[in-house]
Amino acid sequence: MQVTEVGAGGIRQLCDSHTYDADLLADVDAHAVDRAAGTNLMIYIALIAVIGILLLQWTGSIPRSSVGGSMTIGLALLAAAPAVGIHEAWTKKRGVLGWIVNIVVSLVGAFLVAPLGGMVLVIILSPFMDRSSLAATGGTVMSVALAGQMIIMLLGSWGALQIVNRWR
Repeated sequence: MQVTEVGAGGIRQLCDSHTYDADLLADVDAHAVDRAAGTNLMIYIALIAVIGILLLQWTGSIPRSSVGGSMTIGLALLAAAPAVGIHEAWTKKRGVLGWIVNIVVSLVGAFLVAPLGGMVLVIILSPFMDRSSLAATGGTVMSVALAGQMIIMLLGSWGALQIVNRWR
């Protein structure tokens, strides 16, 4: 028995290697044709992380005048990075060692990219700052900086995982 699957990426035929029709579902891919498994979940991870860090700012949980503000932002950024590694380990059905490697690699990618992304965002947003720093300026500029920093950091975490996946 053959199953034909039509999707945005084209037409794919799946052959039944099982003798019973009940096992036919074991050959059917539940994802869209030519789309990586879990791509939509990465968008949700990024969206939830951005909303979380913006909620921290809008509720006043990030102090502007002390080192506690930087620590809070750093903690929020680094709390989101393992989610990328966990998601990748889950969708690729990694073993225990694969889970550990994914989480460590995603944190290393976040540590490497976050400072670079922060510098780029400050350069881009500097014309919109009224004062000497983003934290002192606050408001919409700070919100854009936090959201951008979260997205850049998650992309760095994801990129590090992609580099490691090429070595596997």
